[in-house]
Amino acid sequence: MNIQIIGTKKCKETQKAERFFKERRIPFHFRDLNEKGLAKGELDNITRVIPLEDLIDRESKRFKDRGMQFMVFDIEEELLSDSLLLKTPVIRNEKLVTVGYQPDVWKVWVKNN
Repeated sequence: MNIQIIGTKKCKETQKAERFFKERRIPFHFRDLNEKGLAKGELDNITRVIPLEDLIDRESKRFKDRGMQFMVFDIEEELLSDSLLLKTPVIRNEKLVTVGYQPDVWKVWVKNN
């Protein structure tokens, strides 16, 4: 398994995802969106599995503070320019991807490893 957790240190769901993998002694690479955003290639790899529409967090404070609920915008463009609009955590296991806290999916990954 090659686990990458993309999120922020303050995000509760991201913290729960980290705990899930730590408890099972599965090494992972953590990527803090406050330090480094997503590259176009990474976003393309994620959107092969998860639709762009499912990646933007329309409930987030960031989304509302920018008044985006009243705007027409290109989701890909916004996510690349402001990665903190991303729904977190994004968990990557090579070509497999989940968004949000999804321990049932991760358990299948662990079992099949």
